[in-house]
Amino acid sequence: LQMKTCKILSIVGARPNFIKMASLHRAFRQYPHFNSMLLHTGQHYGDQMSAVFFDQLELPEPDYYLGISGGSHTQQTAKIMLAFEPIVATEKPDLVLVLGDVNSTIACALVAVKMGIPVAHVEAGLRSGDRRMPEEINRILTDSISEYLFVTEPSGLENLKKEGIPAEKVFFTGNCMVDTLLYYQEKSAQTNVLKQHGVSPKNYVLLTMHRPSNVDTSEGLETIFHLIELLTEHLPVVFPVHPRTRLNFERYGLVERFKNVKNLRLMVEQGYLEFQHLMANATVVITDSGGVQEETTFLRVPCLTFRESTERPITVEIGSNELLPELDPLLAFAKVQQIFQGAWKAGKVPDLWDGKAAERIAAVINQQCCDHVQSL
Repeated sequence: LQMKTCKILSIVGARPNFIKMASLHRAFRQYPHFNSMLLHTGQHYGDQMSAVFFDQLELPEPDYYLGISGGSHTQQTAKIMLAFEPIVATEKPDLVLVLGDVNSTIACALVAVKMGIPVAHVEAGLRSGDRRMPEEINRILTDSISEYLFVTEPSGLENLKKEGIPAEKVFFTGNCMVDTLLYYQEKSAQTNVLKQHGVSPKNYVLLTMHRPSNVDTSEGLETIFHLIELLTEHLPVVFPVHPRTRLNFERYGLVERFKNVKNLRLMVEQGYLEFQHLMANATVVITDSGGVQEETTFLRVPCLTFRESTERPITVEIGSNELLPELDPLLAFAKVQQIFQGAWKAGKVPDLWDGKAAERIAAVINQQCCDHVQSL
């Protein structure tokens, strides 16, 4: 008896989505009856933000590319919805799979559900408790309309239970980001990014900043500048600059000031493999990114997060991450000194962060969604 094809349309829009999708793409290929299609909304675009990621992560060319980027949150979400609807009408997928918490996630989930297509949400249940963050709204809304919710850490299970999501829709599967990190660990170790920027292993600070609360004001950028000045007195700081941050450097006339700091390695956003290598070899990572908190926890690299709250509490509870709610350069510098003196928690790797999350997700989709398709 020949199995019916189960058509899965997966949505990617931003760098973290590509990383998770790489492991899912490999897992889906193990099921010959899966017809796995990929749609890129274009939310992150350009070579460093998108093309190099597809290339390095061995993702196929997307079946659809919407090319929608920029604009306000409302404009972006609305444009993606309008462009996505006719594709769903044409393709009639059995499942729409969305990842993370970007505008592409909620936009495509809304369209699918309104057209009667079940939605699977990878990285469900994460909550920062801060509804001022657009991502938090995207998470809550996507989870409330999804049929299959794949959770990365125990806090996700608790949050979904509190929000009244039926237990049979929720699956604790682990973290796809870790799958990809493990899969490419050897390959990333072969990049020459350290040599290229004149730094040696475990002898530099890696800095990433892109959240509006940190980089959209001159005060925020002055804080970052002051911290860099303190750090570079003692060791190099490697700073891959996000396009948003770069624009704000220009907007506030700070480009030359940053360029003139000795011991600061300013660079464009790095490819996946290069950034992994930089992260694995840093003495400490200072960030405001969600994914970096998880990756450093897995790598057991000390991490300081310039945020008031995190939707990934496991990285603080058992991982190597610590939140810095006050953007205080002196406090951050004191923490870095502690790390240098070895006074930092070693951190543990959370349950099911073992490189097999995507396999578990594929197995659930095969059993739940595809069984349903077979019975139709």
